[in-house]
Amino acid sequence: MAQHSSLIQQKLAELDLELSEGDITQKGYDKKRARLLAEERKAEPHYVSSEPETDSSERNRRAAKRVTREESRFHSVLGTALEIRTEAVLQALKNHQQGKLPVPMPSKRMSTMNTPPLEPPLQGVTRNHKDAGSSDDDSSVFDEENTSSLEFQHPGRPSNMSNMPSVLPHVAPSSRTGLQQHPELKTQGSYIRLQPPPTQSNQKGLPPPDITHHIAAELNKHSSHAGSVRIPQPVNDPVGTLYCKGKVSTKIQQLLNTLKRPKRRPLPEYFKEENSELEVSSNDPDAPQPEGNTMKPTDGGAAVIQSGLPRNIVSAIHRYGTSTFPKAPAVTMLDHHGKTVNSLTYGKLYSKVLKISYCLLNKLGSKTDPVLRPGDKVALVYPNSDPVSYMCAFYGCITAGLVPVPVEVPTSKRDASTFGMGFLLRSLNVSVALTSEVCHKTLPREPSGEIGNIKGWPKLMWFCADNFTQKPSKDWHPPADIADHAPCYIEYTTAKDGSVMGVTITNHAMVTHCRTLSQACAYTEGEVMVCVLDFRREMGLWHGILASVFNGMHVIFVPYSLMKTDPASWLKLITRHNAGVSIAKSRDMHWGMLAKKDHKEIDLKSLRLLLVADGANPWSLTTCDSFVTVFQTRGLQAEAVCPCASSAEALTVSLRRPGRKGGNQTGRGVLSMQGLSYGVVRVEDENSLMSLTLQDCGQVLPGANMVVVKVEGDPILCKTDEVGELCISSAYVGVSYWGLKGVSANVFRVQPLEDGKVVNDKYYVRTGLIGFLGPGGLVFVCGSREGLMAVSNRRHNTDDIIATVLAVEPNRFIYRGRIAVFSIPVLRDERICIVAEQRPDSSEEESFQWMSKVLQAVDTIHQVGIYCLALVPPNYLPRSTLGGIHVYETMKKLQDGTLHPANVLMCPHTCVLNLPQPREDTPSDVGPSAMFVGSIVQGARLASAKGQDLTSFNEEDQAKKHQFLSEVLRWRANFMPDHELFTIISAKGTPVVVTCSQLHRKAEKVAAVILEKGKRNVGDHVALVYPPSIDLVAAFYGCLYVGCIPIIIRPPHPHNLATTLPTLKMIVEASNSTCILTTSTIIKNLRSKEANSIVESKSWPALLDTSDISKKKSLAIYVPPSTEMLCYLDFSVSTTGMLAGIKMTHAAVLALCRSIKLQCELYTSRNIVLCLDPYSGLAAALWTLVGVYAGHNSILIAPTELEKDPTAWLAAVSQYKVRDTFCSYGVMEMCTRGLGSSTALLKQRGVNLSSVRTCIVVAEERPRMQLMTSFTKVFSTLGLSPRAVSTTFGCRVNTTMCLQGPSCPDPSEVYVDTKSLRYDRVSILEKGSPNSLCLKESGKLLPGVKVVIANPETKGQCADSHLGEIWVSCPHNANGYFAIYGDEYPAMDHFDSHLATGDTRTAYARTGYLGFIMRTDKTQADGERHDAIFIVGALDEAIVLRGLRYHPIDIENSVMRCHRKISECAVFTWTNLLVVVVELDGHENEALDVIPLVTNTVLEEGHLIVGVVVIVDPGVIPINSRGEKQRMHLRDGFIGDHLDPIYVAYNM
Repeated sequence: MAQHSSLIQQKLAELDLELSEGDITQKGYDKKRARLLAEERKAEPHYVSSEPETDSSERNRRAAKRVTREESRFHSVLGTALEIRTEAVLQALKNHQQGKLPVPMPSKRMSTMNTPPLEPPLQGVTRNHKDAGSSDDDSSVFDEENTSSLEFQHPGRPSNMSNMPSVLPHVAPSSRTGLQQHPELKTQGSYIRLQPPPTQSNQKGLPPPDITHHIAAELNKHSSHAGSVRIPQPVNDPVGTLYCKGKVSTKIQQLLNTLKRPKRRPLPEYFKEENSELEVSSNDPDAPQPEGNTMKPTDGGAAVIQSGLPRNIVSAIHRYGTSTFPKAPAVTMLDHHGKTVNSLTYGKLYSKVLKISYCLLNKLGSKTDPVLRPGDKVALVYPNSDPVSYMCAFYGCITAGLVPVPVEVPTSKRDASTFGMGFLLRSLNVSVALTSEVCHKTLPREPSGEIGNIKGWPKLMWFCADNFTQKPSKDWHPPADIADHAPCYIEYTTAKDGSVMGVTITNHAMVTHCRTLSQACAYTEGEVMVCVLDFRREMGLWHGILASVFNGMHVIFVPYSLMKTDPASWLKLITRHNAGVSIAKSRDMHWGMLAKKDHKEIDLKSLRLLLVADGANPWSLTTCDSFVTVFQTRGLQAEAVCPCASSAEALTVSLRRPGRKGGNQTGRGVLSMQGLSYGVVRVEDENSLMSLTLQDCGQVLPGANMVVVKVEGDPILCKTDEVGELCISSAYVGVSYWGLKGVSANVFRVQPLEDGKVVNDKYYVRTGLIGFLGPGGLVFVCGSREGLMAVSNRRHNTDDIIATVLAVEPNRFIYRGRIAVFSIPVLRDERICIVAEQRPDSSEEESFQWMSKVLQAVDTIHQVGIYCLALVPPNYLPRSTLGGIHVYETMKKLQDGTLHPANVLMCPHTCVLNLPQPREDTPSDVGPSAMFVGSIVQGARLASAKGQDLTSFNEEDQAKKHQFLSEVLRWRANFMPDHELFTIISAKGTPVVVTCSQLHRKAEKVAAVILEKGKRNVGDHVALVYPPSIDLVAAFYGCLYVGCIPIIIRPPHPHNLATTLPTLKMIVEASNSTCILTTSTIIKNLRSKEANSIVESKSWPALLDTSDISKKKSLAIYVPPSTEMLCYLDFSVSTTGMLAGIKMTHAAVLALCRSIKLQCELYTSRNIVLCLDPYSGLAAALWTLVGVYAGHNSILIAPTELEKDPTAWLAAVSQYKVRDTFCSYGVMEMCTRGLGSSTALLKQRGVNLSSVRTCIVVAEERPRMQLMTSFTKVFSTLGLSPRAVSTTFGCRVNTTMCLQGPSCPDPSEVYVDTKSLRYDRVSILEKGSPNSLCLKESGKLLPGVKVVIANPETKGQCADSHLGEIWVSCPHNANGYFAIYGDEYPAMDHFDSHLATGDTRTAYARTGYLGFIMRTDKTQADGERHDAIFIVGALDEAIVLRGLRYHPIDIENSVMRCHRKISECAVFTWTNLLVVVVELDGHENEALDVIPLVTNTVLEEGHLIVGVVVIVDPGVIPINSRGEKQRMHLRDGFIGDHLDPIYVAYNM
C-alpha cells in the first residue's frame, strides 16, 4: 500500500502543528500541503494522486484557531491508522464517482432534529485523573471535562474527499395537498361504479374522506385515527407517477433505482422448501485455498535460568530489600506535572510489604477467627495513577500467601464493565478489598457514610493498605513457600460478549514468566525502566511490577495524565535517567513524535529496548518506522524498537529480541486482505486497494512452543500459508479461567491434531490472536479472535474495518475517532454493524454523505457489505474500564433498542444474500378435476362444513309467522306493549328503558315525518345519520313503516369535519339518498360555517329533524309485496379501502335474525349487552334487527361512553347478570389497557363476571389471540371464564357466518406452520414448535350456513386441512353490491359462484378470505363430529413478495414484539417494496431505535427485506369501527405525504 515518505510525513506533521497553534492560516496550510504532496507525486508516480481540498471560509479559519494543541495531537493519533488506508479509500471513492445512482436521504421531522438527545451525552469522565480513578487509557489525549462545548474542527490536513459530488441529494419537502376527489355515480351492470367527481372539498386540498371515526380516545388518541375510502389509481398510470407526486414517492423511486444497480456476483444460494433451516452461502469455488504443507510446531529455544536470579518473587523482595542494595530505588511515581511525588527504595518496599502482609493475616478479625487465610482472594482496587501503593499491596498479598485480584475502580456511571467485575469478585468469593486512601474517599457512599453497594459487586470490607503501619513482631514470619501449582494472582480479561473472566496464574507460571522475560529482554540489576502502560495488568504488570522487581530494576511510571499535558515526558525521562528499557504503545510513540519542540533535549543513546506493547496491531507499523526515522538523529538504534504480542491467557506470545543471533532481522509483508478473509496468506501488490502491510512481532520466547490451528472447530494444524489461531505451550502460561472448567478446557488444554492424530503430548493455550508463522519463525498477527467477524464464510477483522472507516474524512466527521465495529447474527449469518460518534456540528446531509462514502469504501476494499451504520451524539457510547468504547455494550444497546442513535442507515439489500429462493408460478397441467380425483383416491375428505339444518328446530315463536320485521315490531307492540326491548346506558344518569309500544310509537312518528315533511315515496332511499341511540333504531323502523330503504351512516365528527364530512357526503350520494334523518345537533353541524367551507349546505338533500316530534295518529304500515324486496343498504369500508354497499332483502334479514336467535338461544326473558358501533355488519343487525325479532332485552352501550366511564360495559354485564355480551376488539383492548390495573378495585365494587356464558367479539378478520388471551387473564379475577371469550366472522357477502352459541363445543385451537402458509399450504404443528402460529376457531357456523373451501384460481374444491378461499351458501347471504368504490376490478361473481368440481349446482358467495376446515374430536349438539373453520386472512390484504403470500397481521405481530415502545404497526407494499409503519409510544429521539429491530425481526421471522420504515405518532394508523386497520388508506396517506412522520428510513 502506498504511503508517504518519512520526510514528507514529518513535514506534514509539522504543518499540522503550525495550524493547530495558529501560526499559519488555513489558506496557507492548504497551499503548503498541496506543494508537499505534489513533490511526493513527482518522486513516486505510482502513488494514487489526490486533489487537495481548499476551504478558506472565515468560519473554518476561526474554528481552526479555536482548536487546542491537544485536539490536534489527538487527531494525529488517527494518522497512525489512516496513512495505511487513506490512499486506498480515496481511490475506491474515486472509482464510485461515475455511474453512481443517488441514495435517498431519510425524512425527519424538524422537531426531531431540534430536540436534544434523550439522555445527555457524557460531558467528561467523572474520575479524578490525579488520584481517584482510572484515566481514560484509550480516550483522547486532552481532558474531555471542559471541552464538550467547543466546536471541534480539525486544523490539520483537510480531507481529500470533501470535493466529491454528493451521492445523497437533498430532497425538499413537498406540499401536503390531497389528490383525492369525491365519486360520481355511474351504473354498470347490477351495481353502481363510483368515480371521483369534482367537489368543493377537493378544491381546498383536503385529505381523503373518512368513513369511520375512532372508537375511543384512549385507544386511538387522534381524530385522524379512522378508516377511509381509497381512491383508485388511474389506469394509465400503473407506476403511480401521476398519482403520487410527493417527496415520498420520489425517494422510493430513488431507492428502486439504487437497488437496480448491478451488485457483485452473489454466492450460490441453497434453500430447501420443506426445511426451515436457512444456511449461509456455501464456499465460493473461486476462493483461494491454502497450498503449503502442514506446519510444524515452532520452538523458541531452550530456557536458560540465569545465575544470580532469585528463587522466587518473595525472595527477590527480601534480597533487594535487605542484603543487596536496600537504598537502591525500586519505583518512582510522577504527578500530572512531571514531578516526583513518591519514590520507593527496595528497603522501604520490603518494609511496607511485610507490614501489609502481617496486618492482612493478623489484624483483620480475631486470632481465632481471622478474616483472611492463606489462599484467600483479595481485590485490589487502585487507580492507574498510584503505582507505589499498588505495588506494595500486590506484593503484600503474595507475601502473605493471599491471591491478589486487580480490578478497576468503579467510579464511572458510564462504565459498562462494573457489573462484570462484580460478577468476577462474586465467583472468587472475595470479601476484602484493598485500596488507597485517596481512592477510598471517591467510592460511592450511603447517607450514613459507609461505602454503598456497587451494582453487581458483593459486600466487601474495604481497607486502606496505606494505613497498615504496624510492624510485625520479631518472631513472625510470612507463610512458608506456597506450592508451585497454587494460584499466585488472578488477572481479569474481557470476552467478546462482554463477560469478565479471571485468568489464574500459578506461582510456578509467574516465576517462569519472569525468568523468561529476563532472558529474552536481557534485564540486569539496577537497570532503569520507563513504563507508560497500565501497571495493573498485562504488559505493564508483567514487566513494570513483576520482572522489574525480580531483576532489581528501577521503574519510573509515567501517569496518563502527564502524557496529556506533555506527550514527550517519557522520552525526557529516558534521557534524564539514561534508561535502557522503555515500555509504551504505538499511540505514545506517535504523540512523542509530534512534540517537536522538546526533541532538542532528547537523547536516546542509552535506550536498548523499546517494547511496543501493541506491536501485534497492524496500525503500529507506520508508527514504528516513523519513530525510528525521527529519533535516529537522537541516538535511537533501529534494532531497539521491539514489537511484541501478548494475550491474557498465554501472557507474552512473542517478542522481537535484540542481541539474539538472527533476532535483529525484521520481517514485513504486503498481503492481500481478500486472501486473509478466506484464511490464506497471499502476497499483494503494494499499490493495490486491498493490500495490508504487516510487521512481525518477533519470535517465540525461550522455553515456549507455538502452533497455528484452525480458528473454528477442532484444533487442526494449519498449513504454512494458512491463517489460524496462535497457540502457545509453555510453563509460564495461565492455567484456567477461574470457575469455568468447560471453557477452560477448550482454551487452556488444547492438543493440536494432524490427520486426526494428536501431534504431541503437550497442552497448548489459545492466545486469541489470529496470524501465521513467517520465515525464520517470525510471528505475524493480523487480528484477534475477539475482533473476528465471520460473514458468508469469510473472516474480517474489526481493526481493518475501523481503519477504512476512519480514513473517510476522519478529521471532519468522526468525533475523536470513537467508533465501534461488530457483527450481529441475522438470518443465519453475521452482519457487520458500525456505530460511530459524530461531531456536534454535523448536519443531516453531511452525515448521510459520510455514510454513503463509508459504504462505498468498505465494499470496494473489503468486498463486504455493511448491514447497519449508526451515528450517535458525541461522548454517548458506553465506556470500557479504560475509557474506550465498550463494544459489547454498544452491540447490546443496538439490539435491545436502547442506543438512541442520531442517524441510522440499514443496508439489508446489499449484504443479505442467503434469502430463500423466490417462488415461481410454474404452469401446471393438473386441473381442478385431477386434483379432486386425487383427493378422493388418497382418501382425503373434501373441505366442507355446514351448520345445523333449520328444519331440525322445533320453534314455537309467533315472530316466525311474520315475513317482515315491521310486522314483528307491530305485533310485539300490540301483544306485549310493556315488554322491555331496549335499555340505553350512558354516563349521564340512570338507564333509559324502551318498551315495545314506545319503540312502535316512536317509529310511527318518524314515518309521519318522512311522509309529511320529506314527501318521500315507497322505495326512496333515506340516510340515517344518528349517534348510537334509540333514535337510530326508531328511525330505521320508521323507514320500514313507509316502505323507504334505510342506510345507516356514521355522523361526522364535530372536531374533525374536514375528514369525516366528505365521507358522509360520499355515502349519501353513493346510496342515492333523497333525504337525511338526523338530530338537530347534527343538522347544526352540517350547516355550520366550518362545514359549509367543506361541503356546501345547499348540496345536502332534505335534512329532517326527528329530535322533537309531535304526537301523530297511527298510520298504515307498508307491507312489501315480496320478501325479496330490498330491506336496507349496508355500507362499510373494507381493510383494503374499498367502500361497498350491499343489498339486504327482507328474506335475508329474517333468515339472519332467526339463525342468530337459534344459535344464541335468545328468548324474551334474556338480557344481552351490546357495546358496539351500530353502523354496519353484524353490529348494525344486533342493534336494530335481532332484538326486535327475538324479543330479548338489548342493553345498549355506545363505545364512546367508555371514554367517560371505562367500567360502564363490565359494570352493566355484572349488574344485569347477563349471559351473553357482544363487543368489538377496540372495546376489549380499551378495557384491557385501561382497567388492567384496577381489577381489585372493580372487585371491591362488586363487579362479577361469573354469569357470562359467551363474550363474543364481532369481527371480520382472524381472531386476535394475544388480545383475547390478555383480556381473559386480566378479568379472570372477576370470574370471567376463559372458555366464554370467542369471536364471530362475517364479511361483505355475508355479515354473519360464524357465531359461538352456548350449546356449541368450545372453540378449537390449532398450531400451523407460518412458512407453509406462505406457500398456501397448511401444516399442523405441536404447541411450542418453531415457526408455529396459533389459530382459533372463529365461532360455529350458524344454522342454515354451508361452507366449502375452494381454490381461488381454479375454483376446484379443496381437501380437508388445505388452504383455500371460503365460499358460503345460506339464506341470509347479501343479494349483491348496490355500490362499490375503491376496487378497480371487482369480482363479478362474488354472489353467484359455482365450484368447478364437487357440488357444481349450488350457488356460493365468495368471501375473499383464505381459510381451512379441519374435523375435530369434539361433538356437536346433533351428535356429529365438529368441523372447525379457521380464518387465515383476506385475499385482498395478502402481500405477495418473492412469489410468497404473506398476511400483514403476521408481519405486524412480529414487529410489535420487537420493541416495547411500538404501540401499533401496519405494513403494506408499494412498488414491490415492503413498507412498515410503526406508532412510537415514546420520545421522538427513540424513533431510530426501532429501525434496526424492525429490519432484523422481519428478516428473521418473515425472510423479507423491509424497504421503508416509517415512524409515526400514536393514533396515525387509521382504524375502522371494528378495530381493523385501514392499510390501503395508510398507504395513500404515506405516498401523498399526509402522515407527518417522525422519521422515514429507506433501507438500502
